[in-house]
Order: sequence, then structure tokens, then C-alpha cells
Amino acid sequence: MLSRAQDGTLLAARLLLAAALLPTGIARALNVSGFALTLAGAGMPFPNGVATAAVVVQVFGPLAVVLGVLPRLTGLALAAFSAVTAVMLHAFWQYTGPALVAERTLMLADLGLAGGYLIYALMGPGGWSWDGWRAGAPAPRAKAAPRSGVKGGGKRAPARAAA
Repeated sequence: MLSRAQDGTLLAARLLLAAALLPTGIARALNVSGFALTLAGAGMPFPNGVATAAVVVQVFGPLAVVLGVLPRLTGLALAAFSAVTAVMLHAFWQYTGPALVAERTLMLADLGLAGGYLIYALMGPGGWSWDGWRAGAPAPRAKAAPRSGVKGGGKRAPARAAA
């Protein structure tokens, strides 16, 4: 029972981690050139390459997390992506007043997300995943009916047809 609860909790955690990046990744995938222009306007070198790499990481990374494919590689890549994004996009030290508080909060949220991906990389996806299925994790089974004390496992003789 404990392993089923743990597998269910790990599945829920994987879904929540993926939900943090996947919607933005899909939106950026639908307009990669616009995202590249935004990066170029912010002074990012090689904006087209960076935009393409970010879209690949933000779309395929969360999908791999949901499915539980290559957890160490995926978790480490997404943790690095989240940490770099936090530092590059939320440089709170350049702001003052309410903007400083908002940017610091966003940076800490991204760093917390990076921590979640590191935990995923270390813990693994659990039994309810592609990785768990490949490792031979037993599939959830229905409970067997309780056995009665009757000899023969509680089987009854077939009813006779009425003549």
C-alpha cells in the first residue's frame, strides 16, 4: 500500500513540475521568431539559437517528466534551465521598490523549481512511469476476493438445470 501511495505522489509531483514549464513552452513554440525577437531586444547573443533551444527544453523536457523518461538527464537539464532562466530573466538587483520585490520573488520561484527538478533527478519518477515500467515495476492489481474456509477454495458446484 505504501508503494502505491508513493508512486501516486511521485506522479502528482511530476505533473505539477511539468505544468510549471509546459504551457509557456507551447506558447513559445507557436511563435519562436517572436520569442527570438524578444531575446534579441534584451541583448541576448544568438537569439534564434537560444530561442530554439529554450523551446525544445520547455516542451520536450516536461513531456519527458510526465512520462518518466530518462529522469536523471531530464531532471538535471530542467534544473539547469530553471536556474539559468532565474538569473538571466529576473535580475532583481537591477531594480528598486516594488519591482525589486516582484523580480526577487520570481527568481526565488524559478530557483525553487530548479530544486524540484533536482529532487526528481535524485528520486526518480516512481513505478507509475515509463522508467518504472521498464524496470519491471508491478502494475496495480485488483484486490482478490476473500477466500472462505470451505475446502476447495470456496467453489460451489454448478447448479443443475431444471428438467
